[in-house]
Amino acid sequence: MGEEASFSNKNVAASTTIGSSVIPIINRLQDIFSPVDGELSKISLPQVAVVGSQSSGKSSVLEALVGRDFLPRGCDICTRRPLALMLVNRPRNPGDDGREWAEFRHLPGKRFFDFTKVRQEIMAETNKEAGSNRGVSEKQIGLKISSPNVLNMTLVDLPGITKVPVGDQPTDIEARIRKMIMAYIRQENCIILAVSPANSDLATSDALQMAREADPTGSRTIGVITKLDIMDRGTNACNFLLGKVVPLRLGYVGVVNRSQEDINKNRSMQDALAYEKNFFRDHPVYNGLSDRCGIPQLAKKLNQILEQHIRMVLPGLKSELHSRLNAVAKELQKYGDVMESKAEKETMLLNILTKYCEAFSAMVDGRSQEISTKELSGGARIRYIFQSIFVKTLEEVDPCQDLTDEDIRTAIQNATGPRNALFVPEVPFEVLVRRQIARLLDPCLQCLRFVYDELIKMSHACAVTELQRFPVLRRHLDDVMGKFIRDSVRPAERMIDSLIEIEPPSILGPLEMTEQEAVEILVTKLLLQSYYDVVRKNVQDLVPKSIMHFLVNHAKRNLHNTFIQKLYRENHVEELLQEHDEVAANRRQVKEVSLVLQQAVQTLDEVESEYLPET
Repeated sequence: MGEEASFSNKNVAASTTIGSSVIPIINRLQDIFSPVDGELSKISLPQVAVVGSQSSGKSSVLEALVGRDFLPRGCDICTRRPLALMLVNRPRNPGDDGREWAEFRHLPGKRFFDFTKVRQEIMAETNKEAGSNRGVSEKQIGLKISSPNVLNMTLVDLPGITKVPVGDQPTDIEARIRKMIMAYIRQENCIILAVSPANSDLATSDALQMAREADPTGSRTIGVITKLDIMDRGTNACNFLLGKVVPLRLGYVGVVNRSQEDINKNRSMQDALAYEKNFFRDHPVYNGLSDRCGIPQLAKKLNQILEQHIRMVLPGLKSELHSRLNAVAKELQKYGDVMESKAEKETMLLNILTKYCEAFSAMVDGRSQEISTKELSGGARIRYIFQSIFVKTLEEVDPCQDLTDEDIRTAIQNATGPRNALFVPEVPFEVLVRRQIARLLDPCLQCLRFVYDELIKMSHACAVTELQRFPVLRRHLDDVMGKFIRDSVRPAERMIDSLIEIEPPSILGPLEMTEQEAVEILVTKLLLQSYYDVVRKNVQDLVPKSIMHFLVNHAKRNLHNTFIQKLYRENHVEELLQEHDEVAANRRQVKEVSLVLQQAVQTLDEVESEYLPET
């Protein structure tokens, strides 16, 4: 109780006059956001969500706060769509007749002075989305009421928690309504108005249980206990109002509702408020809790808490709006501007081709702006292919593989004929070494294929923002790029073939040897190994250079010219710069969201110096 009283005192100290209220700022932001409400649904504006079970008295509480009959009534579920209710205090000015009026978000500019017609419009809009047989919809109805007799506040009347489906309601209606309610009250910017009838078990109230789930600390929940005048004789809700049963930091307010008989007899709001005032004044328990009883106290409490809450969250809200505006600006940049003239389109095409070539070269050279810290990319992968994969593959080739001592002996004998040789004959060596060096060709061509694959990957990864708009250009560009790299592979292959071909050994000087065949075989093997090592080092050095020259550097040097020749043609521009059908629609939508966010940020900038405390 002490904590609640402390908080209440803070509210009283922080209370402001209606003229300096910050609540209209939030109302203004809601009006600004309404055209693109779905796109900005993640931005949580401060508001009060009214939660309660069916027939808990929610509607009566809202009508009492407004001072008007305007909500649908009945014995079944009445609120079937969330109703966002903005109460706007309109100070009396000269020339203002003080008439109260309502305006729906879906009917901008049309003012309702007859509140019976407001009820009819709510019912019509509800039926439009939720059907006429008690169905429920998540789509919100927006309603603004302007009056000199209300305090500024923003409330959302949510469908009542129901247990048994009726009419067209699905069998899981309770779960659906609970999910809808939780979507609102889980938001940290939402004040929860938990409405519970006094003629039921308050300790097990659905509204309080859901509020506790969404707000475990009870720091943003206000309890409202309705129908205090029809509790059993000898009982009262004093302990609840004092926060002794289910503590809430924002406390409780008790109210007296109009009965269905009062409504049927058209008992006025003024009479109902007078009855409520007399009831609490004359009650032996409640007359000592005047700060916690009555609709006027509830209105004042809601206004003060919402004022304080908004002042607290406005700086964070402004920061969030700036963040969203920056994100939307980046998204809008991705869609680009609409191009009208031929010159604009030609300039755009040339700009895209140039950016693409620059991005490709930057990726090869390691100058890309987006450098990964998780894996090798771009030119670093090519270097890895040369220095690790290619070198390792060459080292794994055994020059004497599949060459037995018997093979070498036979070759020597065939080369010496009927005579004994004093030296190792060169012919069998040349035949043997040529056959073994040919084994280097496959690893070299494999290295070329690996580099080709990396260049294709890099071409697909080139991040040019404008390309996302033009799928036809992207497809043609990929085709031209693929053919260009494939064509570059052929001269590289021929060069690698030549490199291997030019390594048949030259004539070697003779070596003396013993008459033992084992020594002859050993010497031949040593010669093979020695010469192979020389060839391997040459290949290891020259093949990467050839691939870089004929494939990689050739692409960097000539890619732009190839694109200009193949794609930058007068009769080709219109076709290449065709946008996706949804791009234009998305551009319009994002531009609209951007304008809305700019307007919202400007609104907060204008009021910041007036309403927000200096830091």
